[in-house]
Amino acid sequence: LDEAVLPGEQPEAHAARLAQAKASAVSARHPGAFILGADTVVACGRRILDKAETEESARRCLALLSGRRHRVYGGVTVIDPEGRAVSRLVRTAVTFKRLSEEEMAAYLAGGEWRGKAGGYAIQGRAAAFVRFVGGSYTNVVGLPVHETYQLLVGLGLPPRPPGAGDS
Repeated sequence: LDEAVLPGEQPEAHAARLAQAKASAVSARHPGAFILGADTVVACGRRILDKAETEESARRCLALLSGRRHRVYGGVTVIDPEGRAVSRLVRTAVTFKRLSEEEMAAYLAGGEWRGKAGGYAIQGRAAAFVRFVGGSYTNVVGLPVHETYQLLVGLGLPPRPPGAGDS
C-alpha cells in the first residue's frame, strides 16, 4: 500500500484514509471475514512525521518533539462479513519533556525507534520522555483498543472483554 501523503492532506485525513485503504485491500482477499485496518500518524502542527527508518530521521523527529506537544491520530476501519464498514478517528495529545543530547543519543542507540511513527515507542523507553498524555494511551501505542472494541460490538460481534470465557 502506498502510504505517501497526498498533496494538501491533513494528518487526520491521512490516518483515516490509510486505515480504510488497508481494510479494503485485505477485505478483497478475505471475503466473509471481519477485517481490521489501522494506521497511526504522529503530527506536530500540520506536519506529519515519518515512520523513522534511519537514525537521522528518528533524531529529527525527537528534536522536533522535544519540549513540545504533538498529536497522535489513529485511524481504524472495521469491515464485517457482510461488507459493512465502520471507521473511527482517535486523537491523542502527547507532551514530551525537553530532551538533552545525551537522552536522545541513548534512546537512538537502543533502536526501538525503528519503523515507529514519530520515531518513538511510548510503551518502551520513550515513556520516560512523556510529561502528559491526553486521550487514548493505546492509540499512541498503535491501536486505540477501546474504540476498536466499540466498533466491533457495534457491528454485532458479541461483547466479550479480554479474558472473558477463557479457561
